[in-house]
Amino acid sequence: MWLDAEDLQGPGIDVEQYDGEEWTEDDRGPRRPMPRSAERYIIQDQGPMRDSQGTAFSVDTDGVWLTAEHVTHGCDRIGILKNGRVMLAARVLESRESDASIIRDGPVSNASFALTTTRPRSGDRGYHMGYPGGRPVVVQSRFIGAAQAQRGLSSRRFEPIYAWAEIARIPRNNNPLGGISGGPTFNRNGQVVGINSASTDRRGRVLTTDPNAVKRLVDASGDVDEIGRAGAIGNANDAAAYFQQFIRRGLITQVYCDVY
Repeated sequence: MWLDAEDLQGPGIDVEQYDGEEWTEDDRGPRRPMPRSAERYIIQDQGPMRDSQGTAFSVDTDGVWLTAEHVTHGCDRIGILKNGRVMLAARVLESRESDASIIRDGPVSNASFALTTTRPRSGDRGYHMGYPGGRPVVVQSRFIGAAQAQRGLSSRRFEPIYAWAEIARIPRNNNPLGGISGGPTFNRNGQVVGINSASTDRRGRVLTTDPNAVKRLVDASGDVDEIGRAGAIGNANDAAAYFQQFIRRGLITQVYCDVY
């Protein structure tokens, strides 16, 4: 079903959840043990669910997309932008151990991205792509290390994450990065090494999902049977040029969350 973005309508969403080990319908369980790190993060509670926008990227040409779990969680309708139109998605698989979701029935694409679980070395460059404020932005960063994040002061939810220090943005601005969530983070080899999860403006950090947790979700879904493509990224300008290609090909796009 194809609709205009301002007229997002449709049936309810079939949401399944994967806890990293077994299927369950219980409340969110304890997280896996977290890697040690000098830095810990508390991600601010955004309050009651409301209409919002995030980013998703193709991981299988049959219409399988990855995004952040907090982008899809609690939505009554989810739509993916394709060629200026919004296609409704009704089947979502959310991770309970990390900020990752699979949209299982999105628009088909003519290519997909390669995922990796290889941990970057300290200081390695990362390139975060997405749509903060609904506009395409590339954030260049350097890898700090593995850490853990807590969603809200009162939450018992802890997530394995990667922490990155922001270096530059294209285009240059100091706007909040809300909306980049769910987009891919690429390493210098052009492989996806995480999903954009959160940012801390004061500390200049970008937080991404642990790629091992993403792989567990992808493997559990059984939806991805392709090895995606990757191309080396030399610097931020290369990343920006690639992003423009990805936009034209519809491989990284916007996701809309509609809340009744």
